[in-house]
Amino acid sequence: MTFADAQRNMRFGYFSGAPGIAASALAWLVAGVVASWVSASAAVIALFVGGMLIHPVGVVLAKALGRPGKHAAGNPLGALAMESTVLLILCLPITYAVSRFHVQWFFPAMLLVIGGRYLTFCTLYGMRIYWAFGAALALAAYLLMTARAEPSTGAWVGGAIEAAFAAIIFFSARREEATLGAQAPGRAS
Repeated sequence: MTFADAQRNMRFGYFSGAPGIAASALAWLVAGVVASWVSASAAVIALFVGGMLIHPVGVVLAKALGRPGKHAAGNPLGALAMESTVLLILCLPITYAVSRFHVQWFFPAMLLVIGGRYLTFCTLYGMRIYWAFGAALALAAYLLMTARAEPSTGAWVGGAIEAAFAAIIFFSARREEATLGAQAPGRAS
């Protein structure tokens, strides 16, 4: 499997990541609801719980869209996907500690962590849009911090950015599929 084949296989298996991003957007939006109507502390927990559901919900959505929700056995980029997930998990205690110190900083901190992870998705999927996605999340984190935005604002902004990029990436994947057709090397076995 060439590097390009590995990226094509990841794009096919996970619908270029759009279902996972949509699931993540949903987790952020639920956190926004909780922050707005319950409390910022409860919203932190809501995002953590929702975050644990992102991969399984993303797989279900990918399968509903006719994709396997997995990559081919032996795809070398599978290791990068796992490594970036482990890095994200290792950053969670830091973001939680930040929330205990100053809850308004939690959502911007999470935007930075997640934005950094999405930068690796450029390599994972072979799609430069992930650089823009990571940069948008980082810029939003900076603006939220400098504006001293309320936690609910941070959650809603995170959800809105994720939803927008889920749509952009979904339609980009559909366009690629229409242009190139689903090619055999992209299929997961």
